[in-house]
Amino acid sequence: MLDLLAEAYDRKSWHGPNLRGSIRRVSASEAARSPGPGRKSIAQIVLHAAYWKYTVRRRILGEARGSFPLKGSNWFELPNPYSEPAWRAATKFLDEQHRLLVAAVSKMTPADLNRVTPGGRYPLGFVIRGIALHDVYHAGQIQILKALGKN
Repeated sequence: MLDLLAEAYDRKSWHGPNLRGSIRRVSASEAARSPGPGRKSIAQIVLHAAYWKYTVRRRILGEARGSFPLKGSNWFELPNPYSEPAWRAATKFLDEQHRLLVAAVSKMTPADLNRVTPGGRYPLGFVIRGIALHDVYHAGQIQILKALGKN
């Protein structure tokens, strides 16, 4: 599980850019650009990914909801204008949420992977694989948004 999380987030993998690699060398203006009305930006995707890393970690540890540092859930509005310091803070925040998730997963036993948390529907192993796939999905989405921004 730890290898899967690393490949999806920041370790070299055969499939192309992982999530962290997809945002390398992206400026704040690129990160804030939306491809159209009602469409998400790279920066919003980064905060969304951080939120779901937090959610999975919270489920693993059995923590209560409501401790996410940003107001809201899932998708977040960006300040306008969106600055380089805000973008650097968002990427640092994503790194921190990933690090905390990896720390929680590293403490799990093999039996924990089959555990379904209270209120949950899926075994934790399924959820952890899902968060890794979530990273890969959004890495691809970010690659497309970057290409669209060049046109």
